[in-house]
Order: sequence, then C-alpha cells, then structure tokens
Amino acid sequence: MMRRPQGAPMPMNGPRFNEWIQSPRVRVIDQDGENLGVLYTREAIEQAQAVGLDLVEVSPNADPPVAKFLDVGKFKYEAQKKANLARKSQKTQEIKEIKMRPNIDDHDYDVKMRAIHKFIGEGDKVKVTLRFRGRELAHGQLGMQLLQKVQADCAEEAKVESYPRMEGRQMLMVLAPK
Repeated sequence: MMRRPQGAPMPMNGPRFNEWIQSPRVRVIDQDGENLGVLYTREAIEQAQAVGLDLVEVSPNADPPVAKFLDVGKFKYEAQKKANLARKSQKTQEIKEIKMRPNIDDHDYDVKMRAIHKFIGEGDKVKVTLRFRGRELAHGQLGMQLLQKVQADCAEEAKVESYPRMEGRQMLMVLAPK
C-alpha cells in the first residue's frame, strides 16, 4: 500500500492511484472482481486501505472512472512484463534485395527465385534490381519481360508492391508477401 508523501508530485508513468485520483466519484471493483458501484473517491480509498491494497484507476476515460483494489507495484510490474513480451514477439519486416542482369542464365535465375521464395516465406519484402550495362540499356523490354516472369513465378505467394520502373541504369520492382 503506497501513501502519498505530503506535497509529492503525481507519478508521470503508470495509472493514478489513491490520493492522485482526481475524480470525486469512481466506479469501484474490489479485489475479487465484484462491482461495488459508484462511491466517493475518499470512501473507496479508505475501503481499499482497510483490506491492505491501493485504489488504482484502471479506466480513467469512463464516466465515472473505473478503479480497482490492487497492489500498485504488482500492477505496474505486470503491465511492464506484458509490454516487453509484446515488443519481443513483434516481427519487423525487412527489405531483402536480389540483383539480376537482363541476360541471366536459367540456372542462375532458378537460384535467385529460390532465394526470393525463401525471403517471402519468412515474411520479408523483396526488392528485385535488374542492372543494365553498356548496350543492354537499349533493350529495356528484355528487362521488363524478365521482371514480369519473376512476378508471374511469385504470383501465388507475393503481390507486387511497386511495379517495375527505371532508375538510371537499373530497373526496380518490390514484392511483398500476400
């Protein structure tokens, strides 16, 4: 049970509790989950202290705010654990790049396609870069045909996020998992 020291500022992180609750009346839920109804905040704090717990505001935007009989330290600790677990289980989507040339051989193409399928299967986006050198630039349609073939081979598991476009001597396309 935490007591507010005289003249202490309100805690910046976490929920308001005990004397820091600003509403004159709150809907109170006891430690067993029973709804005690709407009470004056002072009266609810006294009831919470009688059972050795704090009055913690769990839903401050409700009308009237909802407060529970809880141990504040334990409540904050569990909330932090839950936030850490959510952050840990979150998957960040990366962009992997596959580089090709317009006159790529069949076996090399198959190897690159296996890599694309693997990356998309892992949930990552794939940026396919087609680099033109010298006179290859005059045959942009060959590059477009190759990227359309990549698009057709990945149609079942990926969608085109960015359609093929030229940037200088490169043609780019971005695939994302469906």
